[in-house]
Amino acid sequence: MNIKPPRLGWLYFFVCCIIFTMRKKIVQLLCLCMLTVFCLVCACLTGDKQYRSAERERVMRAASRTPFGRYPSKVTYTLGKLSASNRSNMPSGDSYQDNAYTRYVEKRINVVNKDVFELSDNNYNDRVSISIASGDIPDVCLVNDESTLRRLVSAGLVEDLTTAYRDCASSRIKKIYESYGDEIFEPVTFNGRLYALPETNIDNGPSLLWLRQDWMDELGLSAPVDISDVRTILKAFKRAYPDSTGLITTPELTGDAGYSQEYQTDIIFAAFSSYPGQWYKKKGQYVYGSVQPETKEALSYLRDMYKEGTLDRDFFVRNSGNLIDLVTEGKCGAFFGPWWAPNNPLIDSVKKDSRARWMPYLIKTDSQGFTSFPSQNPNGKFVVVRKGYKHPEVVMKIVSVLFDDLPYGKPATRELEDYYINNVDPTARPLSVNVDFKNALTICYNDLTAVLHGKMKASSLDLLEGSYYEACRDYLKSGKDSDKGLYNWAAYTSRITACRAFTNNKVREVNCLHNIETDAMKKRWWKLKELEQKTFLTIVTGESPLSSFDEFTKEWYRQGGGLITSEVRSLYK
Repeated sequence: MNIKPPRLGWLYFFVCCIIFTMRKKIVQLLCLCMLTVFCLVCACLTGDKQYRSAERERVMRAASRTPFGRYPSKVTYTLGKLSASNRSNMPSGDSYQDNAYTRYVEKRINVVNKDVFELSDNNYNDRVSISIASGDIPDVCLVNDESTLRRLVSAGLVEDLTTAYRDCASSRIKKIYESYGDEIFEPVTFNGRLYALPETNIDNGPSLLWLRQDWMDELGLSAPVDISDVRTILKAFKRAYPDSTGLITTPELTGDAGYSQEYQTDIIFAAFSSYPGQWYKKKGQYVYGSVQPETKEALSYLRDMYKEGTLDRDFFVRNSGNLIDLVTEGKCGAFFGPWWAPNNPLIDSVKKDSRARWMPYLIKTDSQGFTSFPSQNPNGKFVVVRKGYKHPEVVMKIVSVLFDDLPYGKPATRELEDYYINNVDPTARPLSVNVDFKNALTICYNDLTAVLHGKMKASSLDLLEGSYYEACRDYLKSGKDSDKGLYNWAAYTSRITACRAFTNNKVREVNCLHNIETDAMKKRWWKLKELEQKTFLTIVTGESPLSSFDEFTKEWYRQGGGLITSEVRSLYK
């Protein structure tokens, strides 16, 4: 340690000169000793402060280069927060800036968020657009579509996160992203550099047919295997329960994300090898599923179902709220939906009518016994960091802390465990995204069944799995005769009953393209989608003859579909 810093040296010399002008030598000696001690103390304190400062800077640099390294000084970032209704169901007293997630992040890595706005849905998207237009975005925010991400990158408003991902995404987080293949990073990579962290959409598996099992039992009906069995059951439901609607669906019939949505008829289309709304390979070339001849066959089948009443006669005016009402009011006995349907809307159906029993069935789509379904878009939302923010790595560290380092049954994570058990919405997290393995459903199902059957210890589960384990265990012990019991029933039915249906059966994923936007699409896609929806509706409802499908395909190609097909094939050559 330097005991005589330069800035004290001149003072020491000057005072010594004054001392030696004094007459009494003993006074000179005493003053000199006191001055020396004073200077030594000041030098040590100054040197110690410099040492502590250097050490803190070293620890700061180290923390910024590791997933779980804790910053020695608090790091704050401003956040554009995507919120949800009812404050994401957080307990009283918690907020988006101070809750179980933010407290855990602060404790682990000393990082806190300061929300500059908290908005939901379109209000959030509008606010982000305003921020981009003004060139003033928060340190961290979420964007919900690729076009907005491209605007941010083109305007030079967001940080390159390549190094941050390399250094501060944990090994498990990297394995999670690797499970999706190269496609997961395509939308966020520009000139070989990573400019956003994508959310991951886990594989939801094929749509399941959810049936009123109590109706099935009353009528002595057997479990369905293929779509002809489904139609037979629907006919029986209509005869026995005249007020029932038949199979319910949205006006779109299928969705761009395919099987991951509720109230679709994608399995009926798949039974004819049709995948409308999807780009996939057929005979070595990419084609658009909605204009293939197989789609005409599927529309013909749905047309017959509509005519006989086994397809809801009012499907073309339904919306999600109205469809939920049909289920909860006991006017619907069948719909296609994902594994999580027990959480919404079936829990409300069972709550309103204790006799209602719902059971999922996997419907085969080919003669070999497979169920085919289109691959899902692996990402949807993107986390970006403002250009110039000092610690862009915080987003990687937060994701690592919240999606890697969360063991079940530990005191440090008990508060988060309560969040899962009490169904707090994931939007309570500072970054409103989910990061999990592509086959997370299968992993969770296998782990839960292993613990429930005594083949694995509960302590080996992660926090999310642990919360489901408790719910499933309690359901098996106590049933569903309480509000808590209903939640446990929904957890068991979704995570065990539904996942068992496709985990132990033959399923076939049809690889489809996602995140496509060619030059011609930017100008013409909306018009082609409008033409497609109108044609499908009028054919199914009988307003137009089946032959109008042929006219539709010709018009689709003429109005830009041909050019778009060429661009897609060229882009993915």
